[in-house]
Order: sequence, then C-alpha cells, then structure tokens
Amino acid sequence: MQLHLLTADCFRAWPGRRRGRSGPPRLAQGAEGTFPGRRRTLRLRERLGRRLPLAGGAAGRAARRCRGTAPGERLQGSGAADATPSGPLLRRGVRQRLRRALGGLSGPGRLEDGPVDVEPAGHAEGRGQRHLRQRQPPPHAGPSALLGGTFTPRWGKEGGDGGRKLGVPRPGTAPPHGPEQRRARPGAPHLKGGRPQSGGLPFASATGRKDRPRPRGRACAAGGPPPRMEPAAGLLARRLGAVRLRERRSVLYSAPGAAAGQRDAGAAGGPTPLLLALAVALRALNCFLVQTSFVPDEYWQSLEVAHRMVFNYGYLTWEWASGLRGYSYPLIFASIYKALQLLGKDDVQLLIWVPRLAQAVLAAFADVKLYSLVRHLENAETAKCVYFCQLCSWFTWYSCTRTLTNTMETLLTIFALSCYPIKGSKMGSSCKYLALIALAIVIRPTAVIPWIPLVFSHFLQEQRKAVLILHNCIPVGLVTVGTSLITDRVFFGEWVLVQLNFLKFNVLQNLGTFYGSHPWHWYFTQGLPVILGTHLPFFIHGCVLAPKRYRIFLMAVIWTVLVYSTLSHKEFRFIYPVLPFCMFFCGYSLKHLKAWKKSAASFLLLSNLLPALYTGLIHQRGTLDVMSHIRQLCNNSYQSQAFVFIMMPCHSTPFYSHVHCPLKMRFLQCPPDLTGNESYIDEADVFYSNPLGWLNKEFYNDTLLPSHLIFFSVLEEEISSFLALRGYEKTATVFHTHVPQGRVGSHIYVYRKKTEVNHT
Repeated sequence: MQLHLLTADCFRAWPGRRRGRSGPPRLAQGAEGTFPGRRRTLRLRERLGRRLPLAGGAAGRAARRCRGTAPGERLQGSGAADATPSGPLLRRGVRQRLRRALGGLSGPGRLEDGPVDVEPAGHAEGRGQRHLRQRQPPPHAGPSALLGGTFTPRWGKEGGDGGRKLGVPRPGTAPPHGPEQRRARPGAPHLKGGRPQSGGLPFASATGRKDRPRPRGRACAAGGPPPRMEPAAGLLARRLGAVRLRERRSVLYSAPGAAAGQRDAGAAGGPTPLLLALAVALRALNCFLVQTSFVPDEYWQSLEVAHRMVFNYGYLTWEWASGLRGYSYPLIFASIYKALQLLGKDDVQLLIWVPRLAQAVLAAFADVKLYSLVRHLENAETAKCVYFCQLCSWFTWYSCTRTLTNTMETLLTIFALSCYPIKGSKMGSSCKYLALIALAIVIRPTAVIPWIPLVFSHFLQEQRKAVLILHNCIPVGLVTVGTSLITDRVFFGEWVLVQLNFLKFNVLQNLGTFYGSHPWHWYFTQGLPVILGTHLPFFIHGCVLAPKRYRIFLMAVIWTVLVYSTLSHKEFRFIYPVLPFCMFFCGYSLKHLKAWKKSAASFLLLSNLLPALYTGLIHQRGTLDVMSHIRQLCNNSYQSQAFVFIMMPCHSTPFYSHVHCPLKMRFLQCPPDLTGNESYIDEADVFYSNPLGWLNKEFYNDTLLPSHLIFFSVLEEEISSFLALRGYEKTATVFHTHVPQGRVGSHIYVYRKKTEVNHT
C-alpha cells in the first residue's frame, strides 16, 4: 500500500475546497465522494509520472515551482521526488493539498528544523484543513521524518502572527528548542520518543484558532539543501507501528453498500432473547385473559376433531363428512393430545389450555418476526412503533390465541412476509415464503387471496422467472399438496382433495349464504373499521406517508377486501390475515407523528385496552362457563344415566374436547342442504319456529327425556309449560353477554329433571 491510497481515502472522506471557494464539498452520485481538484490532480500525476505517488506529486509540483524545473522533467527519487525549495514560501493551494495528502498520517514529519504533527482539523473546524504544529524533534527522529529542509512562511504585511498557525517561527528567529519553549496547544497529543502517547489519537481535533489570519505568500525560501522525499511505501513500512487508522463510522462517507450492510447485519442478527421472552410472556398473559367464545369453528374444526383422533370419541360436523376440511391442522393439536395421553396428563384443563398456549407462543414469534421485518426494511424506531401497534390491536388480542384456522392463516402470513423478497430487501427467500404460503393454503385454502398480488409482483421483478417457477413454485406445491393428500388419505380412508372441495363450496357454489349474508360493502363500512378500531386514522395516515415500495402491502389489503366482498357470507375473522399489513402502516404513521407520538401511543393503548379486556373476559363467556356444569356429571356415578341436551343455535358451545368423558350429549344440528332442495329447513330452524311443539313431538315418552336441558334465557318463557309438566328445575344461571340479540340471550339456564315426578 502506498501513500497515495491513504490520500485518496482522505479526499473521499473530506475533499476540501477549491481555491477561492468556501463551503462544504459536494458529493457526486453514488456512495463515493469526489473532490473539485481531481482533474488537476490527475493531470499533475500524468505530468510528473505515472509511478509518482499522489503525495509525492503534490510536493514535487511545489518543488518544481520553487526551483524552476521543467514540466516534463522527472524528479529524482524512487516513487517520490527530491525537491529543492528555492522561493520564500510554497504556494497556498500546494500547501493545502500537502496538508490533505499528509492528513492520513499521524506522527512527526519535518518542516524547518523540527518535526511537526500532522492532524486533520475535523469537519466542524476549518472544513477539513489540516494543521501542522511545530514540535521538539525527538533524538531518534532522523530518517523517519517525512520532509526536511528549510520551510519559512511569509508573514503578514504588518508582521502579524499568521505563521504561527503552522507553528513556524518568524524569519530570522531560531526555532524553539526544549519543552519550555514549545507552544502549548489544547488537545494536542504529547510525544514521547517520536510517537504520540495513548490518548493522542492519529485524528485529533483541530487545535488552530479560526480568528488568526492565514499565512500568505508564493516565494520559496532561498538557500538550504534540497529536502529528501522518501518513497511512500518505505515511509509506511517504517511508520506502521505508529500509524493507527481511524475506524470510519459515518454512513455518508462509507463505501458503497456499507449502510445497507450495517442495516442487514443488524436485522440478520435477529431479535434479542429478551424481546422473545417478553413477547412469549405477553402472549401467554393474553391467552389467559381471553376466556370467551368467538365462533364455533375454534372448537369444532380443530380441538373436537383432534380429540376424536386421539381418544376415539368426539363429534365430526358435516364439513368432515363432505370432505371440506383437512386433517392437517387438527393433527397439530392431536399431537399435543397424544403427548399428554402418553404422559398420563390428559386432564381436561390441560386439554383446553395447552393448545391455546401453543397458539400463543406461535403468535409471540409472529409478533417478533413482524418487528424484525420492519427493522430490516426501515429502522429500529419504526419497528418499535409497528410492534406497539400490533400489541395494542384489540382484535389481535382477541383472536391470536384462539385455535382458529384463520389465526393460523394469519400467523403463517406474517412468517411468510418476513421471508418475502420485497423490493430493496436482501433477506428474502423465495423457497421459504412460498413454502409457508403453501402450508397456509393447506390449512385454509382462502389464504391464497392476500398473496396473489404479492406473488405476482415478485414474479414481475424476478429476472430468472423460469428458475422461480421450476425450482421453487412447482417443487413446493408438489410437496405440500402431496403431504396434504397423504394425511387426508390416512384419516378419510380415501383420496380427497379438500382444498378443491372447499373452494368449490364457498366460492363457486357460494353455499356459505346458508349461514347468513351481508351487503357487498359490509367489509368497507363495518368489517375493516371494526377490526382496526382506533387504528383506522393511523392506517389512513400511514398509507399516505408510506414510500412507494410499500404500496404492494396496501394493494394486498384492498385486493383481499374486494375479493371477500364478492362473497355473500361475511365474517370479521375472514379479513384477519390482512391486519398485520394494516399494522405496518399504522406504525409508520405513529413514527412520523414526532411531537404527538407519545400522546398518540397513549391514545392507542387506552382506547384498545377496554375493548380487548371486555371482549376477552366478559362478552360471550357463558358458552364456555356452562361446560364446567356439564363436566361435573363426569365425576359421579350418575354419568351412565346423564343425558345433556343443548337447545341453542347449532355449535354454540364446545363439545367433548371440553368435557373429556363419554357423556351422552346432543345439540341442535344445522347442516346445509347439498342436494339443491329449496324447501330444506335444518333442525335448528324447525325447533325455533315452534319450540314447545317440537319438544312435545320429539320427547313424547318420558323415557326419552334428557336429564339436563341447557338453553338461552330468551327461550325460557316459550317452553315453561313443558319444563313444569316434565318436572325440570333450574339448577344454574350463567351470564353470557350484555348484548342479547335474536336467539342468543343474556344468560344461559341449566335445568335438571327431578328424580320423582307427580303427574297428577
């Protein structure tokens, strides 16, 4: 390495100023800086010789101008030049370039009769000017000096002290000798044995004062032997022990890609264990603070099926008889149940809470993945804001620990998004995110909807499209679909492609309208605003502020809502997978609020805390609490005679997964008609059309009567005569909701049949 490499680095770091021009240097396009005098420097090097180092070229040109050497004449020396200054002073521009050229080194050089310290003056003081300070020559400085000879500056017209900025004495005065005659400079490193002490950094702060005039003059000092300029390589070799290069921390003056590399390194390091532990603890608390029911599918399409797979009793709904659901998702909970069974810990409470805790842990990892993704794409501050919005979301709190297929679909969407090769990101993995999407589609086929614009965008920006299709899409699709087929073949006993049946039933035939229908604009006017809650204004603000490359996330949200709007049957949970995309924009908005950030964060926390706690602890909790009354029948000898009839809208309560004993139970069924019969009415509708008549017809004999009846409070008045006649008495009242509507009442009543009844 030669000296001109260091000087080139100095030029890139702080190029200095042109003659007659002040102000900070300009940077050319790209990460590398440029300096105004680069063309002149290149012409100088070309004129002085290609092998001449940059520092030697600047000094050599100064020497030529002093002694009158012809432009084409080569200077003597190996890699450097021998210069004989013959005028009173080097030219001002040459002196500035000499300071820059020597700015990369620290230690004693030689000007006049004594050594000087070469230090850059820092960016704030002097705009990168290097100051040379006169130093007492150490005894062994000798050949290690950089420059030698006489160097006398021109002093001001009035004999001012301008030359003292370089530490050079007045003409006719002897150079200072001895430490008592040395001019003290604040912050200057002291020398011992020709080397700076520890604490005297190679790049110290500027020590010259700005109020002093600059030395001027063009003449060279007459007389004196010509200075000997050593080769740059030899100088570096001998000064290697004394020179310490500064570690560059500024992103502006880093090499190309250095900033992105630092950002990628921070993101690639992953989340800290403390953040993971905090996320898991928070979601575990979230799990225990959600003690209400949401929709029947969180039990009937997961835990109930898993209970039947392991313990050989449980109820399978009509979807499983029609091949609309696959066993891949219940297999996860069946593995947990099997492990508990083998350990002898298959208690009913563990069967209820362990699957939910597993779901909470997955939700915690998904939260941290979302944080890491935003930290990689933006910065740590934005990532914290997005993570805060994710934690504050009342609907995420309400849904993320439930054993719903929509919950798993959302978590897999976050995991896949963390591997998605978004434009400008270097952490994407086509195989990983495609595999996660495929797994989400296996669990719930509608998971493909949010990913259609994302995958299409990836395909357009991918240069090797054939490789993406042949090496990623096709293998991933074959493996996941094949695994799903084999799993369903084992449990169904025949080959069933459940994903095709699911799409055919819900999309092509649109038979979901059997369970209710809503207007096309419901997701825009009610669905999305409700699940966003108080995040809605932040979401809109974030969509306006977000950079162009994040519009693909907004497109995924709009596309998903539009597609689901075309279906008649609508539910809040269907658009739950787009909520993480919305949280990204909410966090981006929160980060840019600046002065209002704390107030906005407090508003989000408080406004979401109340609905989260209310929906998690109070609203619709009766259908779970009533199961504890049913479980009591399993603990006595009355179990063989017990018969529980749940007279509620179909699938209102869990079933054997929350009882864990082979108790005889029955509920009102409501399967849709798959034959196309327009006059079809399910059992639940027939019952609620005439409850009293249906009961008298169904239980015409006392031997057929259930031992326990469970129903909502709105039904009590209609069937009160049947209860009194058949000898039932109320044994429990369970609170359910403050907002009763339709067939759902505010309380749930438990009636038990008396053992002896007088029919007179």
